[in-house]
Amino acid sequence: MTDPRQPKTPEGLLVIDKPRGPTSMSVCRVVKACLRKGGAPKSTKVGHGGTLDPLATGVVVVLVGRAATRLCDQIMAGEKRYTAEVDLAHRSTTDDLEGELTEISVLRAPSLGEVRAACEQFLGVIEQVPPAHSAIWVAGERAYDLARAGRDPELKARPVTIHSIDILEYAFPRLTLDVRCGKGTYIRSLARDIGRAVAAGGMLAGLRRTAVGEFTIEEATALDAVPSPLLPEHLRPVPAPMS
Repeated sequence: MTDPRQPKTPEGLLVIDKPRGPTSMSVCRVVKACLRKGGAPKSTKVGHGGTLDPLATGVVVVLVGRAATRLCDQIMAGEKRYTAEVDLAHRSTTDDLEGELTEISVLRAPSLGEVRAACEQFLGVIEQVPPAHSAIWVAGERAYDLARAGRDPELKARPVTIHSIDILEYAFPRLTLDVRCGKGTYIRSLARDIGRAVAAGGMLAGLRRTAVGEFTIEEATALDAVPSPLLPEHLRPVPAPMS
């Protein structure tokens, strides 16, 4: 029987606009601290519906309580949308700004038509090789740990789904894309592969996630604006599980 003197565990979702720098788990820790100030039990479960790299900004869906955290896989399976800044003049050991950069010289900047044709090659279900510096497990070790130790993680291509790639702006070497994709897609890999397809560099210079399923950036709360104390009425209701 529940002890009436014990504070009730909150249940619900919070859509956060993550700034550049923190990890997704750091976001969860901030939310949990705010919940504790609101009287939530220390045992309250807090998770997220999909990791966003520290260098990226945008939507992180924070799950509060057992009913919400059980929906993690369902939320992660939703379509993702990103605004991606691609640098076609450089390559990187991590496929983004965190790695060692190499400047790539090209005899002629790819035309807009050539870039558009390259993007079209990556629509639908494609085979994508993840970045060497990724959290994928390889023989019991994280790929990024192997890469940092100077060992090749030998990552294999795997199927991912890219629903659309729209060019928002292009002035060589900068390419700005609006990408809609499925679970497991690495935008760093997409930037790398588009660059290769136009015989140029290719690395991610900036990334903003604008949607995870039905949850959009327009409804997100900035991390530094999360109510403290965070009360149950500040949370979105837990959606019904998909059958």
